[in-house]
This record gives sequence, C-alpha cells and structure tokens, in this order.
Amino acid sequence: MQPGNNSIKMLAKSPAGLEEILAGELRELGAKNIELLNRAVAFEGDKKLLYAANYRCRTALRILVPISHFSIETEQDLYTEIKSIRWEDYLGNGNTIAINSTVTSSVFTHSHYVSLRAKDAIVDRFREKTSERPSVDIDNPDFRINVHIYKDEVSVSFDSSGASLHKRGYHVSNAEAPLNEVLAAGMILLSGWDGQSNFIDPMCGSGTLLIEAAMIAMNIPAGEFREEYGFMRWKDFDDELWEEVQNDALEQQRTFEHKIIGSDISEHNLRSAYANLKQASLSKNISLKVSSFQDMTPPEGGGVMITNPPYGERIQVEDIVSLYQDLGDVLKQKYKGYQAWVISSDLMALKKIGLKPMKKYILFNGQLECRFAGFDLYAGSKRARYQTGDENTAPEASGE
Repeated sequence: MQPGNNSIKMLAKSPAGLEEILAGELRELGAKNIELLNRAVAFEGDKKLLYAANYRCRTALRILVPISHFSIETEQDLYTEIKSIRWEDYLGNGNTIAINSTVTSSVFTHSHYVSLRAKDAIVDRFREKTSERPSVDIDNPDFRINVHIYKDEVSVSFDSSGASLHKRGYHVSNAEAPLNEVLAAGMILLSGWDGQSNFIDPMCGSGTLLIEAAMIAMNIPAGEFREEYGFMRWKDFDDELWEEVQNDALEQQRTFEHKIIGSDISEHNLRSAYANLKQASLSKNISLKVSSFQDMTPPEGGGVMITNPPYGERIQVEDIVSLYQDLGDVLKQKYKGYQAWVISSDLMALKKIGLKPMKKYILFNGQLECRFAGFDLYAGSKRARYQTGDENTAPEASGE
C-alpha cells in the first residue's frame, strides 16, 4: 500500500467481457475515478474500499495496488528501476515473496525471466541495506508482487488478494469441467437476475451457478467463506477496519422467497454439488434432483434459467447437435414465463437451439471463447422482463 496516502489507486482484474459488471460492483461500493480497461478496471478509494472490493466483488479475480510505473529500454533498466523502489517501506527481511509477471514486450520474451530479475533486484536491495534478504515462497507468500510489462511500460503492484478471488472457499468437490466461480457470478449478473424470481440450472454439474445465484439472491459476500487475503499480511493491516467491512456486509444480507433448483443426469455430479452446497451452508436453500434436462420441469411463476451445457471439448457428447436441439425444444415447451441463458463455445450447436437470442455476449470459459446467449420465453411478450439495465451495460457479441 502507498504509505501516508488515504486515496489509493487500485486495479481490479476481471475475465474478458465482465469489465462493465465489475465497474458497477465497484461503483456500488463507493469507488471513484473508475476506468474500464482490457480485463481490468482501474479505480480509487481508501483502505476500507480495498478490503471491501476483495470481500464483496463477485466478478473480480484480483485487486492490485500499483506502487511504481516506469519505462524501460533494456533488461538492466528493469533491474535498476525495481531495485530503486523502497521495498523496506512495505516488507521486512523475514517476509516471504512471490512474483508473478505478465509480459507483452520486445525487451523480454519470457515472464518467468522477468520474475527472476525482479526477485534479484529486491533481494539485492535488502542485502545491501541489511545484509539479509527476504525468501521466496511461491505457494503461500506474505507478499505477492505483480510485474506487468506492455511494450516498454512497466507497472509493479502488490496483489492484495493473495489467492485468486475465484477461490471462494466453498468448492470442496468438482464435477467434470467445472465452471469458474467468477465467470458463473458474471453470467448471472449479466442476465439481470436479482433474486426476485426462480432460478434454474438443469445441467448443474458441481453446482457453481446455483451457489453463486443463492449468494447474489441473499447478498452473501463473494468472500464469505474465504479465510485469508493478501492484505492481511501487510504492515498496515487494520483488523478493526476489516471487521467493520464484514459487519457492513452482514447488515445488508436479505432473505430469499423463491426457488433455486438444480438437476443433472449424473449422480456423481449431484454428490459433488451437494458437498459444495453443504460447505456454503446453502443446502436448505437449493434443491437438487438427479434428472436429465429433458425430464426437468421448472416451477411455475417464471424466472431465469442459466446453464453451461457440454461443448464437446472437455466433456464428450455423442451427438452435440441433438443435445442442443433437444435443449431448444425443452425451452419452448416447458420454460414459458422464463428467460433462458446458455453459454457455449460451439457456435454451430448453439444455433441448433432454434431460438433467436435477444442478447449475446462474448465470454471466456478458461481458454475457450464462448457466446453467452439469452432467450426471451415470456408468453405473449417480446419485451425481456429481466434486463441488465441500460442496453449498453456490457458489450454485446453481435455480428453473427
């Protein structure tokens, strides 16, 4: 953290396509000077916001605090500039460090080499000043340092999150091809579902969409089940302020009056889902059923269905086209009064649903570029009941 500075410049990393959603979350928390970037949102705020962003943002992967920015022309420039940073203001000889680098530059071609040079610069500064040095701990360091190089511009930041924020702490069992928690939350928020109606996932796998939906519906913080963040090891960690952030979030939790239902054809997947629901203390709020999506009947009253069907990538399906055709038939027959959202990297199969999407977004499930398509199934109405707000809230994937 910047010593003696009440206003902190921060950078929240996000998956591609969720920058607008993350900006909205930060705005609600009181962030200032918000700027959308590629897979990131820059913003400013105080230490309380730093803690709250880590604890409550559902679509953030990491919250970085930049401490230095400079230009380089050679490898030696990188070493010299990083060595000149007053590292002793932030950490001591007994602390452990880990350095993560991302590089798009003609000066450097390997991010691992950048991390090594940065480590050498920090260690050499401590050796010269104290005759001792901090140690490297890749798995569980006191300080995670992020070095980002784009062309000849370098940013050095502290990672206030520690482990990636998608690691919520409730995932104790995985099904096949599990969905990233941050992506799942982003999909739900993009759909506009706000917990005021039913939520269905008829191919729920290990239950990630169901759990994220329940947490959104009851306003449970994204970090409710995490035990540790990087900022807790910083010199200026304020335990009372952290408790205040948690209490503020607790006061804003709410009850949920509708149904969240998940089904899956695999008993193994449902066992994984139940274990995760139990870990999140949500087993009483979410119903699970072993069933094919064809046999699943949603409750009356309408709502939102969001699902992550097989793409034919990591999960092999004998006839992926028939699966998507069946999904389209089921939506038309059983989901009147609902809005349905499907994510898939198989664009041809997605078209076999046979419904015209009202909205599409480009999202990435791991390395797979996907389309997240929404279908309005409200009987007798062309108008979507659930919107993300302004039509320009997030970039649409049009032109297909």
